[in-house]
Amino acid sequence: MNKLIIKRLFFLTLICLCGSISAQEGTVNIDQSKAIDKLLEFKKDIKTVGTFRIQVYSGSSSSAASNVKAEFKQSYGQWPVEMVFNTPNYKIWVGNFRDRLEADRALLRIKKNYMNAFIFKPKKD
Repeated sequence: MNKLIIKRLFFLTLICLCGSISAQEGTVNIDQSKAIDKLLEFKKDIKTVGTFRIQVYSGSSSSAASNVKAEFKQSYGQWPVEMVFNTPNYKIWVGNFRDRLEADRALLRIKKNYMNAFIFKPKKD
């Protein structure tokens, strides 16, 4: 009986302590230059051209490359697909991703069917 009373007292004490604990409140003031806001607005207005792509195929057969391109379009219609010829290989390039994170997310999905796919940054002409 003595243990039962001790357990009940402990439980009641625990409940009272939890009820009296409260979170702290406060305010945060951000003091930054007005130029930062202007820069962010300017950055939003810039039309960015994608800089990352995913290669899903490379081989010497144009018919095989065409087949891969058609299969890819059928499975993943949300990204643009193009066939590029770089001597001596035909390559299938996918997407026009703005940043590496967006390309990484796409690659995770694409790798399920195209295990050799990889992200690259095309050379500017």
